Parts: sequence; structure tokens; C-alpha cells
Amino acid sequence: MRIDAHHHLWDLTRRDQPWMDGPWADPVRRSYSLDDLAPQLAAHGFGGTVLVQSSASYEETAELLAVAAGDGPVRGVVGWADLTDPGLADVLAALPLGPGGLVGIRHQVQDEPDPGWLTRPEVLRGLGVLADAGLVYDLLVTPRELPAARAAVRALPGLSFVLDHAGKPAVARGDWQPWADEITALARHPNLTCKLSGLVTEADWSAWRPQQILPYARHLLDAFGPGRLLFGSDWPVCTLAADYDDVLALAESATGRLAPAEQAAVFGETAGRVYGVGAA
Repeated sequence: MRIDAHHHLWDLTRRDQPWMDGPWADPVRRSYSLDDLAPQLAAHGFGGTVLVQSSASYEETAELLAVAAGDGPVRGVVGWADLTDPGLADVLAALPLGPGGLVGIRHQVQDEPDPGWLTRPEVLRGLGVLADAGLVYDLLVTPRELPAARAAVRALPGLSFVLDHAGKPAVARGDWQPWADEITALARHPNLTCKLSGLVTEADWSAWRPQQILPYARHLLDAFGPGRLLFGSDWPVCTLAADYDDVLALAESATGRLAPAEQAAVFGETAGRVYGVGAA
């Protein structure tokens, strides 16, 4: 099955999205439902998706789980939970875990003032609870937080981590280091995989060209290999810079030299294995 490992839905009639904190977000400042995405998936042969949280809200997580429980392509949800909550295990026990339900947790670490937030004792304890529950942890970080992310991945070898959006390199500025070395170091840990996602919105939204982004994507391939790389559209956030077709074409260009079996890994099999959602 081809799986889009990263997309979002939100309903602005239910709650605001705090990250939409300026006029730059106006192009996506509306509600998005699965009906908006489904034609894109069908047109490109994607039979499954992983739906990812966009706000730090248990209420939103419950709504996303309701979407996953219905008919449609959502195979699992990466929701939000308070990793510092001493009662986290009980919170998770009350939720539907596994395929068709909650498969992972994510927090907007990039918004935390402390770049070492992931290494705080209470956060590491919470990450251990996720490991015990059989969940994945999606890392939403920038290059500033990559050293702490690496420390957390090293400290918890029993937890499966997924690096979202390649760690958000500053493509628009052409920054390469220290991002590239951090990616190489992170990739040495077998409990970490990486999403080939989000790169267009790290580039200049109105003037990016494939040749500016492809070196970053190819470094991910070199570091992780196709068996540890997951395609994600990051729709609809990606539409700030590119439509679904453009994002997919960029990923296909980056992986064009791979064998068909390796391409199948990037565009579905790795996501199916990591999140446990591969079965149709």
C-alpha cells in the first residue's frame, strides 16, 4: 500500500490553531476535512494516510481518532499528549491504540523556549511511557533542538522515533551545517526513521526550485537509506509553497535512482512497518 505518512486536518469552527500567528498563514486559514484530501490521494494511488496533530489538545486528538475510526484512508493517528503528566499511562490506556487508532504522539518541541526540553527528566519519563505502550514518537524539531533529539533517541533505544520534516533545515538560507552532520549522527541510531516531508515550506515559498531542495532530500537518503525514510506530503501546510502534485514530484525526483522495491519502501512500506498500519 502507498501511504502518505504525514498530513493534517483541522476545523477552525472548533478551535484556533495557535501556530497560525500572522498573515503568512492566511492561505491555509480555513477548515480542512478528509474530503479535501481524498481526491489527491486517489489520484496518486495512495491507499492510506497517517493523520498528525496540529495543536496541543486532547480534544483535537479525540476528533482525529474519530476520523480514523470512520471509513476512509486514515490508517492511524499521531496525536498529542502531555509527556510531563505523571498520569500519562492512564491517559493512553483510555484511548484506542494501534492500527486505525492512536499509533504515535507528537509535541511542538520547536516552540519550547528550552532547546534541551527533550532531555528533561520528566519528558524522558513520558517518552518511556510511550515505549511501554507500543507507540511511536514523532520529533517536531528544528536544527536548534537536534542535539537534544539525538540525546533522547540514544537514551531510549526501545522507543521508535520518527523525525518529522527532516529536522527542518533552513533551505531558504541555504544552510547546510550543522544540520547535515546532525542528520548523519542521528541516523546511526536504528530506532529512528525520518520523514521525507516539509522541505518545500523550509524553502522560499514563492521562488524555490527543485535544485535547491534535492541536495537535502538526497542527504536523507544517504544517511537513512530507503528502508528508514517515509514520504509525507505535509498537506495542507505544504500548500503555502507547493501543491500536492509538486511535493510528490519532488519526492519522486529525489528517489528516482532507487530500485522499484526501494521506492515502494519510501512511499509506503516503511510507514506501514514503523506505525504498524501496513495492512489494508
